[in-house]
Amino acid sequence: MTDHNVTTTNSGAPVASDDHSHSVGADGPVVLHDHYLVEKLAQFNRERVPERVVHAKGGGAFGTFVTTGDVSAYTRASLFQPGAKVDMLARFSTVAGEQGSPDTWRDPRGFALKFYTEEGNYDLVGNNTPVFFIRDGIKFPDFIHSQKRLPGTNLRDHDMQWDFWTLSPESAHQVTWLMGDRGLPASWRHMDGFGSHTYQWINAAGAKFWVKYHFKTNQGIEILSQAAADQIAGEDADFHIRDLSEAIARGEFPTWTLSVQVMPYADAASYRFNPFDLTKVWPHADYPLIEVGTMTLDRNPENYFAQIEQATFAPSNFVPGIAASPDKMLLARIFSYADAHRYRVGTNHAQLPVNAPLHSNSYSKDGAMRFGFRDASAPVYAPNSFGGPHASPAAHGDDSGWESDGELVRSAATLHPEDDDFGQAGTLVREVLDDAARERLANNIAGHVSKVTIPELRVRVLEYWANVDADLSARVASLLTPLAHVAPLPA
Repeated sequence: MTDHNVTTTNSGAPVASDDHSHSVGADGPVVLHDHYLVEKLAQFNRERVPERVVHAKGGGAFGTFVTTGDVSAYTRASLFQPGAKVDMLARFSTVAGEQGSPDTWRDPRGFALKFYTEEGNYDLVGNNTPVFFIRDGIKFPDFIHSQKRLPGTNLRDHDMQWDFWTLSPESAHQVTWLMGDRGLPASWRHMDGFGSHTYQWINAAGAKFWVKYHFKTNQGIEILSQAAADQIAGEDADFHIRDLSEAIARGEFPTWTLSVQVMPYADAASYRFNPFDLTKVWPHADYPLIEVGTMTLDRNPENYFAQIEQATFAPSNFVPGIAASPDKMLLARIFSYADAHRYRVGTNHAQLPVNAPLHSNSYSKDGAMRFGFRDASAPVYAPNSFGGPHASPAAHGDDSGWESDGELVRSAATLHPEDDDFGQAGTLVREVLDDAARERLANNIAGHVSKVTIPELRVRVLEYWANVDADLSARVASLLTPLAHVAPLPA
């Protein structure tokens, strides 16, 4: 009778020893034909896939999403029909930190969701802020380079961060969020999440709408002070990963309520600012929140690498009833995320259990690590005469329409009267934050800017904040200590 508790090679053969290599005599050289030794070492050398360029440090959990409201007037997507319940995966992360970096660095937090629906996987890849630093994907590599490390010293550098931000005034709204309280969430359970981009919803009759997603934490917003975050960073780099895992293990399942803002399709052309600008929010007075449903996370991953590190989220993963908008950052991400997964995990990443849809009839074939395949006699091309799957315009629906609204140009839209870069950031400072939050914001900015070493750049930083709010800039200036003269900015 076979003992199935015996260690085996990767091909399933029993192993004689996990303690001793084959050698020529007890103290002689190790032989190359000890294939189990070679297999163990070669596999060990390949245990990691490349870490994500952004959002490298993170964790997540599985759960369910239940639609409790009725938004069927706006979308025919099956997961958002009344009473629908789907399994899902959530991954939370920092943006700029590498795999081993602390969870409590000041940074936006990724908020990536995968819904396993009968119509395919729907991925919603957002952040814990409703806006972002830039509005055009062509600037994304430059932005991330400025937030990462200098090529020479391999150190992060405040000079290049503020140099990029002050030369990119559209960043002001997101930087205000980042330097404020929401830049240091106490845990992933105690932060909101946003789709951030504008998306298109299409109902059963083919009517189109623009939407923004808001996931409001039901645990309440909790934040860390800068001092507490710095202390935790030195004591427990995995603080947020541990918090989520232990809360779920205790049975304290975190939940979020999803609401959406819905804009009639025709409103976009004449709205007072570009509604597809990722650096802007839609005022709730104009487009109030409509409740959709509840997300609950109640199951920890069994294996972090297989189910979290190899999980791939892509904004290109739409389902019928949901589509893209003219948001330039979204359109760039639709290409770049799926392409990153093909590089990082492999061309067949969607076949891994954590990424696999409930149903698949794809004609994709071959490639490294191919696992799934169709019957050997099934056709491998379309169209065909042998009963293979066929495309269905009716099932897909007309989820386009705006792409031909204008000529191909390389410029920013200037059709809306309030398309300025600093207005919403200033409103956030003056009308949303209270006095205590404004003081914390000023101290956070000053603490960060104190590490800027170039006097001329500090001047530009203060001008940047003066454009947001003059009083805030003056307060930051009062908190900064004068710099000894160092080399000026290059001409």
